[in-house]
Amino acid sequence: MPYPEYLLVPMREELTRLGVEELKTADAVDEAMDAAQEGTTLFIVNSVCGCAAANARPAVALATQSEVQPDRIYTVFAGQDLDATAQFRSYLPGVPPSSPSMFLFKNGEPIFLIERRFIEGRSAQAIGMDLVNAYRKYVGTDEMPDVPELPNAPLPAFAMGGRPSSFRSIM
Repeated sequence: MPYPEYLLVPMREELTRLGVEELKTADAVDEAMDAAQEGTTLFIVNSVCGCAAANARPAVALATQSEVQPDRIYTVFAGQDLDATAQFRSYLPGVPPSSPSMFLFKNGEPIFLIERRFIEGRSAQAIGMDLVNAYRKYVGTDEMPDVPELPNAPLPAFAMGGRPSSFRSIM
C-alpha cells in the first residue's frame, strides 16, 4: 500500500527541484522511453528508504553540478507510482527490481546501472562520482559498451550476503 502523498512530497521535490521530470503513469514512461531513443537519458527509481534519502537523491544533486549532463533526467517512485514503476521496469528485462536505482540510457539502450547494492553503504559523493564518470564517458561521445556497465566500486559485505555492521551489533 502506497504511503500518503503528503509524506512523499519532500522526497519527490528533492529531485524535481533539480529539474528531474517525474513520471507518474505508464503512458508517461512510454513517452519518456520514446524520447530516450535519441541521446542520453538518466532514469532514477526513487524510494522512501533511508539509502535513497541519505545517498541516492543527494548523489543525483551532486551529479547535476557536473559540466557534462544527460539530455534528460526522469524519475519514477517505487512503491508509490506503481503503474509507472512497473512500466519502467518492463524496459529492463533480466534486471531485478531494485530501489533506489539509476539507469543511464543512450539511444534507447541501458549503458550504466547503479542498483541498490551499489548505493547502500556508500557515500552520496561516491555515487555522484559514479554518475559523473558515466556522463563523461558516454554523454556526447560515440562510446557504447557491449553490455551495461556497473560502478567500479567494491560492494559492501552485506551486498554479497553478509550483514551490515548495524545488524551485527544486535545479533
